[in-house]
Amino acid sequence: MNIYYYGNQVYQFSHCKPIYEMAGGTFIVKKVTKYLPFILNMRNPNCPNMSNFIWQAPPVKVLKNNQLDHLEGVFISLSNVNLHVGKNSKTIFLGHGTGDKKYGGKSISINKYDYIFLTGDKYKAKLEDVGLKIPDDKLIKIGNLRFDDYVNNKYDQQNLKKMRKIKDMSRKNILYAPTWKWGNGTLMKYFFRFAREITKEHNLIVRPHHFDARKIPFLKLWAKLNNIDNIYFSNPVKLKTSDTFQDFALSDLMISDTSSVIYEYLITKKPIIVAHTKQEDLHNMSDNMNIMKYADTFNEQQDILEVIDKNLNDTSIPTRFNELLHNCFYFNDGLSTQRAVDFIGNLNQS
Repeated sequence: MNIYYYGNQVYQFSHCKPIYEMAGGTFIVKKVTKYLPFILNMRNPNCPNMSNFIWQAPPVKVLKNNQLDHLEGVFISLSNVNLHVGKNSKTIFLGHGTGDKKYGGKSISINKYDYIFLTGDKYKAKLEDVGLKIPDDKLIKIGNLRFDDYVNNKYDQQNLKKMRKIKDMSRKNILYAPTWKWGNGTLMKYFFRFAREITKEHNLIVRPHHFDARKIPFLKLWAKLNNIDNIYFSNPVKLKTSDTFQDFALSDLMISDTSSVIYEYLITKKPIIVAHTKQEDLHNMSDNMNIMKYADTFNEQQDILEVIDKNLNDTSIPTRFNELLHNCFYFNDGLSTQRAVDFIGNLNQS
């Protein structure tokens, strides 16, 4: 049985890419305008599944979610849409975002999928917090697929520094990865201050949300005109050269807000600072799955360098964040992709 990966946005495919690299399959984009961005951003000559296709990118079809019934196989969706597939096909929703922004609502289509791949108890709690009651036999505990390469030491910090052309490798690398306007993201609130202040002592890597990537040229120009040195930009649209977990491996500390990366970063056991935002529409989470109970926060009245230095020197952080990691995510053992592929394989045999 074939495997198909469906997403509304190209960047979403980074979450299912580990399955593709292990098991192969075909990607589906809903618009012709997304075809070329997919090819450009998903190509990877180092992946054997991509070597026989145009520009060494995965096979991809252009189909809307209501045009899939002529295909037969296992459909893995990264988008909350109702997939119209044939009666012999199976659908899997790949749950990934674990941030505290309120997720969907009772009208969302997740409960129509045959199965849901769960990253952990936090994602399950998010579904329950919006009133979704999904039978346990549809909830498949996989863990976070994207953790595998990090746990298995696939990222080399020194090589990443060279690839990103970090000039002063003696400095600490501070990653600033805010969310966008849905979540009251802090990019335009704190960027200019962080650029001026953090770069005095550290390297600053700025990674906007995918939907704010268009602002990068302006931010780069502003930094150049203001003679800001030791600042670098990571474009989330460029999946091969600016992957989220490359930034994780490259950095020594992360600042974020309500973005889901603030929980994914826990796999690194490195310090996290939560930038204050006025976003109020958040999930109701128990304390043991709430980053606000574990990490320091930053507001306008504080000295950001003092907060950073305090966290860089806090030896209790690895143990504290490891506890939160295991409260939020299953397994964290580097084998999540294998679990997903095994489950799909069993579906093919049934």
